[in-house]
Amino acid sequence: MAVVTSTPDATQAPGPVRRTPGSRSPWFHVVMIPFTILWLAPIVFVLLIALRTFDDIAARGLGALPGSLSLDGFAGALADGKVGRALANSAIVTVFAVAASLALASAAAYALSRFRIPFRRTLLLIMLAGNLLPPQILLIPVSRIAQDLGIYDTLFALVVVQVGFGLGFYTFVLHGFMRALPTEVFEAALLDGAGSGRTFWSIVLPLCRPALAALAALATTWIFNDLIWAMTVLRTEAQFPITAALLNLQGGFSNSWNVIAAGSLVAAVPTAIVFFVFQKQFVSGLLVGSNK
Repeated sequence: MAVVTSTPDATQAPGPVRRTPGSRSPWFHVVMIPFTILWLAPIVFVLLIALRTFDDIAARGLGALPGSLSLDGFAGALADGKVGRALANSAIVTVFAVAASLALASAAAYALSRFRIPFRRTLLLIMLAGNLLPPQILLIPVSRIAQDLGIYDTLFALVVVQVGFGLGFYTFVLHGFMRALPTEVFEAALLDGAGSGRTFWSIVLPLCRPALAALAALATTWIFNDLIWAMTVLRTEAQFPITAALLNLQGGFSNSWNVIAAGSLVAAVPTAIVFFVFQKQFVSGLLVGSNK
């Protein structure tokens, strides 16, 4: 018995072309190009000012293109070492504050999400409500508390303040993520004899890595760029972070726009590096739960 097979007609019109999940329409790039230029324009403007000399800016104004390029602005910003010391202070505060905040927040979120703690929802809402208070009404109380504790005008005081005011938000985010973890994972860990501490360290924290990376990037940006709490609990210039040092730099070089622009660019480099390093984890952390 002969089997008849049909071959596709070469003259048949092809069907619609399906895009792969990773492909994008060219119109996406056409639309995003103006937004990219708009976003990069201030950075390019500040960079051009930083690369100009003071005489060039004074003679031709800020809006003119540079007649010649120079690194005098960066040399002036880094000349006395105050900007470098301020960068070191900001790095110390940021590293310790981010590490302490995420460590405490992950432990608190794990306890609130996996154990039957009385009034745990109320506790979570109280922690989150602390972030809704305007910081301006807390400046004097925070300053007085730091003085009473004997930690005023120290980097430790700034670390404590940053941890205290960021802990509620970080706990709230991690609590929602940990509650979405499958219950079967914890049941399997319990059958294997893992206790609460082992489960938290070996299972929960690795699964929370995208959320922790996203929060680490956000916390680094917030803490490193903070000015209001630095001016509240610090007084000595040697203890100032980079934001307060830039404020003093603007006062000392009020007419030297190239020096101020150079200092601003130097201050922006660390947070930019952190964002680009954790970019993939940051995006994946923001998209966690979107496909559930």
